[in-house]
Amino acid sequence: MSSYLGPQFRQVDEVQWDELEARGGFRAGSRPLLVKGALSDWPASRRWTFEQLAQLRRADGSEVVTSFQNGLVEQGVTREPVIQPTAPYLRALAQAAADIRADRIDDIGLLPNRRRRELAPAQSFTLNWEYLKTFRADRVYLAQWYILNEFPQLRADFKIAKLWPGLRWTWEYTFIGPADTVTGLHYDFPNNWFCQVSGVKEFVLFPPPQNAHMCKSKKYDWGATLSDIDISRLDEQPSERARFARAQGLYARVETGDALYVPSRTWHAVVSLVPSISLAVFGLTPWEVIAGGLPSQTRALLHAMRLYRWGNCTCHKMPVAPTTHRALT
Repeated sequence: MSSYLGPQFRQVDEVQWDELEARGGFRAGSRPLLVKGALSDWPASRRWTFEQLAQLRRADGSEVVTSFQNGLVEQGVTREPVIQPTAPYLRALAQAAADIRADRIDDIGLLPNRRRRELAPAQSFTLNWEYLKTFRADRVYLAQWYILNEFPQLRADFKIAKLWPGLRWTWEYTFIGPADTVTGLHYDFPNNWFCQVSGVKEFVLFPPPQNAHMCKSKKYDWGATLSDIDISRLDEQPSERARFARAQGLYARVETGDALYVPSRTWHAVVSLVPSISLAVFGLTPWEVIAGGLPSQTRALLHAMRLYRWGNCTCHKMPVAPTTHRALT
């Protein structure tokens, strides 16, 4: 795979938060947008540290125990979730973050930051897929934690309405984990503001016109459509790798304090370079809830009844690997 170049990329459009405010704020569009410094005045930027989150307790004073994602789930075999306390995990992340050399961060990743800074704004480039062979995408990950529902007082730490004004139903999940966590290639039905409270993550994104190259999967996920392309195992997927190489994508380096807008049905995968805390804010207008919510809930009900893609999903342990779907549509 040393000669594999993969898709061609350009960097995502980027704007500073104060410049966006001066323009009158965000207006939803069909292209991803990286807003630098969007979280700079949010209380979460000061209060949400690994150490402080480790101090959370239930109303009765008991420790917080929840479900952790057990490795990559969007592709391959879904493993049994890990049920464990959050505090020891978060303290270990605090120590791991403290041990990272700041100068090393610019030299790692699919597109090391030193190389990225040398690119012209509209320059096309390829990524270093070899980077994903330097680790295994099997980290235990506190992904999709519904923390703001479990601890409503924390909602005041996020100024979501300032970032995304208007009438909209939103729901929020946190993603907290170590370096080398990978979220596999997929797209979400809702629009998404991905808010990076701390850490650095790389996004590769592919707008809907690239659907033909995304190898749509039959694996079920409640809120997403998945791809059969496993970016962590491209050298094991010659057919998918060849189709993937014909795509044209966008790249974003999302750093502490940034927010990335990911429009509905935009394929994306995420690689964490360092221990990170992120909040994904999904949003739908009332019409979008009516138009898209009913089909999604119907599939969820059928899945719960074991009538729709049972045994091939991200939500339950899978006994064996499914046959890879390689249809052209």
